[in-house]
Amino acid sequence: MSLVQITENTCRTSRHTTFYLSAGPKDGAPIVFLHGWPELSLSWRHQLPVFGALGFRAIAPDLRGHGRSSLYDQHDAYAQREIVADMLELLDSLGARRAIWVGHDWGAPVVWNIASHHPDRCLAVAGLNLPYRTFEFGLEAVVPLVNRETYPENEYPYGNWEYMRFYEENFEKAAQAMGANPEATIKALFRAGNPAVRGKPTALSQVRRDGGWFGGKAAAPDLPRDERLLSEADLAAYVSAYTRTGFFGTDSLYMNHKANAVYAAEAVNGGYLDMPVLFLGAEHDYTCDTVTAPLAEPMRAFARNLTERRVPSGHWMAQECPVHVNAHLTAWLATHVRDAWPFAEGT
Repeated sequence: MSLVQITENTCRTSRHTTFYLSAGPKDGAPIVFLHGWPELSLSWRHQLPVFGALGFRAIAPDLRGHGRSSLYDQHDAYAQREIVADMLELLDSLGARRAIWVGHDWGAPVVWNIASHHPDRCLAVAGLNLPYRTFEFGLEAVVPLVNRETYPENEYPYGNWEYMRFYEENFEKAAQAMGANPEATIKALFRAGNPAVRGKPTALSQVRRDGGWFGGKAAAPDLPRDERLLSEADLAAYVSAYTRTGFFGTDSLYMNHKANAVYAAEAVNGGYLDMPVLFLGAEHDYTCDTVTAPLAEPMRAFARNLTERRVPSGHWMAQECPVHVNAHLTAWLATHVRDAWPFAEGT
């Protein structure tokens, strides 16, 4: 089996433009990969050629405010309701009724919302790092799921999510620190998981205490590139994109908790998911902690056809451990989403 070429594409509608990468045959079952903060369609570079070669139509868009998709200068443009609408328009442009949706980080609430609001547009849904029934309902919904042994409430009222509250309190300061030196920012954020810091408060939990990102400094420290995640070419692509767009769009994902909660409450079927669901939890992601904190418990109650697997990675699992991610996705698709498997007939 040879790898296939990744092509660049654009979906334009009267309300929005989405840039996306694609691989695989146009008549294959769509599998749509949605990135998180502060990522790009590029973040799925290890998945697109593999699933394209398997016969799926593998798609990875730049979400609004990212890369080459439309940018907006108002926070409310980055609410989940709007992003879901973008993705349904993208699916329509592909001439497809349903897709397999895969989301990481802030891409996960998008795929969870598609599944819970539009189950007729889903063959199956998979989330990486961030479980169902969490951030679709906003920051207040996940605070009760904090591990209070690591984050005593009197010291960390928002626990490992302190940095999210900082955006609401000091958005301009947060975005300015990100944009002051995009290369340093990307190198500082994209680091592989470190088992040695398990059980200790994360750097993200210190953001409010420090008065800002990066220890309260005006810009990220200049760290070496973590070659376990990024090549020089990958880094250059991220830096080029964020130098052009800035961080307003990606950071605005954190500014819509209340609006997102209203939207999440409109889910059909009481919020229960009946399609096949896969959740990949990272063993060394101490912010989206599903190992020592009960973050995944609501998902287990609301996803009726759930498969869970763990990946020995930090937060950026699709880039840090692509072989594990691809293997788990492939096994799940072959066993739980067999009707969408390109080579199901005759096997």
